[in-house]
Amino acid sequence: MKRRRPEIVGDELQKIISSIIATKLKDPRVPFMTSVTGVKMSADLSHATVLLSVYGDEKTKKDAMDAIEHAKGFIRYEAVQQIDLRIAPELHFKLDNTLEEAERMEALIAKTLADDERRRIEREEKESE
Repeated sequence: MKRRRPEIVGDELQKIISSIIATKLKDPRVPFMTSVTGVKMSADLSHATVLLSVYGDEKTKKDAMDAIEHAKGFIRYEAVQQIDLRIAPELHFKLDNTLEEAERMEALIAKTLADDERRRIEREEKESE
């Protein structure tokens, strides 16, 4: 199956931006556990939505996003130096809450299973009386 150019460029930008944030971005507001979880490119490659996962509480996440937003020009410049594109894509950073949502769903499932098991045991106890 053929991959489209925006997907290929997005994958490459993901690697590059991840490396820039980890090695070149010196802002203390960006925690060590910040990762680029994906990059979605527009069809004309002029815009890139960068999904970031930040480990920490809400204040840490907000501070990290503010710092990365402040360094957007630097990140864009550094990325363009490493990738050959005719137009430097405009970067749009978004917080990716997929991991938190997965944890929340997992907790809900575990709670539901525990409740079902508790009800089953109660029902069996009533039937045996």
